[in-house]
Formats: sequence, C-alpha cells, structure tokens
Amino acid sequence: MLKKGVISQGVVCPIVREGADVVDVVINSVSDKNINDKDIIGITESIIARSLGLYVTVDDIARDIEDKFGANAVISLTDPLYSRNRFGMILKGIARAAKEIRIIMPPSDIVGNPSGVNPYTGVDITKYYKEICKEERCKCVLDDDLVESKNIISCKIRDWSTHKEYLKKTYPDSTVYTLADICSNENPDFGLLGSNKATEEKLKLFPTREISERICNEIKLKIKEKLDKDVIVMIYGDGCYKDPTSGIWEFADPVTSPGYTDKELLEGTPDELKFKFLIDKTSSNEEVESLLNSEKNNPAGKTDSMGTTPRICRDLLVSLMDLTSGSGDRQTPVVLIQNYFRE
Repeated sequence: MLKKGVISQGVVCPIVREGADVVDVVINSVSDKNINDKDIIGITESIIARSLGLYVTVDDIARDIEDKFGANAVISLTDPLYSRNRFGMILKGIARAAKEIRIIMPPSDIVGNPSGVNPYTGVDITKYYKEICKEERCKCVLDDDLVESKNIISCKIRDWSTHKEYLKKTYPDSTVYTLADICSNENPDFGLLGSNKATEEKLKLFPTREISERICNEIKLKIKEKLDKDVIVMIYGDGCYKDPTSGIWEFADPVTSPGYTDKELLEGTPDELKFKFLIDKTSSNEEVESLLNSEKNNPAGKTDSMGTTPRICRDLLVSLMDLTSGSGDRQTPVVLIQNYFRE
C-alpha cells in the first residue's frame, strides 16, 4: 500500500463578517474536499471572534482602568509587547484613563521585538508609545523599576498569573492587575491578552475556551452527520515558531489553541522514530521496515527516537496551520491537514 505524506492545504472561504454563521462557513468550505477520518480542520481564531462580534473599544478599556485604579491614576506597565497591532490600542485605552504612565521597557520584548527602531518596520516603538500617550493627554515616562509604583499592570503574555502573584508579594502596598484582568467581563479567560487592533478605536478579542470548544464540537458533529467522517477540529492562533532571520518568536497569543476536539490525540506527543537514523544504522530497506514495525509504539527515550521534536501535537499542528494560512491576503482562514495521524 502506497504511503501518503502529510498534506496541509489552505481552504479559501467567503469573507466572514460579524453575524456570519462560522460553523456553516467552515463546513461548506471543506465539503468539496476529499475528507477522511482523522483529518484535522483548523480555523483561525480571528474569524471566530469577528463572526461573534468579540470586540472592545478604547473607551471600554479606559472605563475598566478607571474602575480598577480610579480616575487620573499614575500607572506602571511592565513587559509590554513592542507592537502597534498588539499593544498600541491597549496603551491608548490605559492612557485615556490615566494621568501618567510609567513604562518599563527592556531592550527587547518577550517575542524579540527591539525597544527602539524596528529594523524591519522602521518604526521607533518608544517614540510611537510616547505619541499615543501625548495624544491622550497622558504623561509618559520610561522607568527602570517598580520601586515607587502604587498601580501596576503586568503586560506579560506568558505566565501572567504567576507574575501577578510575584508582583503582589514583592510590592504588597500596590494594586496589581494583568492584561487578562482588563475587560475580563467581555473575555473571562484572557481579557485583553491576544487582542488585535481592528480600527483606531476598537480591538478584536481572542476567543474564550468555552466558545472555541463549543464551535469545534459543533463542526465535528455536523461533518459526521453530513459526510460520515470523524474529523478533528481546532481553533488556532499564533504558531509559536521563531524566525531565524528577524529573531521574532511568532507567539503573541496567550495559547496556541483556545479549543479543540480529540484531546487524547492533540495533547499527546508524536509517536515517531528518526527515519534517517534508521537508514544510516541499517544495511537494507527491509531492516528499516522491520525496525519501524517493531519499535514504533512508544519510542520515547529510545536511541532510534533521538532528535525527534519534543513538542505536543496540538502545538506542532498550530505551527503548520499558521504557516499555511499566513497572516496576509491568502484568504484561507481554514486549513485542512491530512495524513498526520497515520494508522
């Protein structure tokens, strides 16, 4: 029997706007493909959020900041992303409510963006952030530490809960929140984490786990009813890969996937042997096939699995989906991956 390699195909979909039935859009878009059991359908988080109208405004952020810190507060921000898309509008909302913002800016942010002029965009992010605050009539100061800070927002996109507890213990007299706490009524899982600029006054939120899992389960069920195929469905965000040229880590979302089906498969690691290692250590193709058949089950820790990527299947698949769909104008917000989970 001829073995087939992994296929990752971007699926062109109609333009999805607020109010669209994203479940029907996905099912109709993949129905003409040759769907098989264990095929994986990935849907980018952006069309989930847009279809459901998961947005907040800059004024919404400002109101929440005032509720938490009071009007005209002096607020310190730690570990912000150096990104117009990811953090510019968040800063705008905070500045609209505050009297003064003190920003602690290391030489680079957590994903590798520099604090000065970005060599790829030409934007001086420090100057850009100061201009946002100036437009909102808020004083902006670049600070070195949090020693005298009474109001703190941790802008970390990793381990934000742990960082919040650390800050509360280190600065017990300070009021401390994270971006996950801001606009948490609209998104109880992630708040502003994973949000993107939509317009000059609006941000699109990252979908919640409950919403994502509900949509994934509904798509899985309806494809089973319509095509009699048992597929795996995921909502995906950033692919969490690091670009070797720019040094940017493509992972500005709070998680790679907020929701998916078939957890027993997606939360496992690949059951793989290092094929090129088997070829080099054997003298015949038959011996390679014999080793594949005898050692395939649970190879972790064996010499023949040495060098295989130690990542969870969910995260590997999200990287593949994100690279396939891209972040530009390919118009493929759905990705179909086949032959990944082979028998």
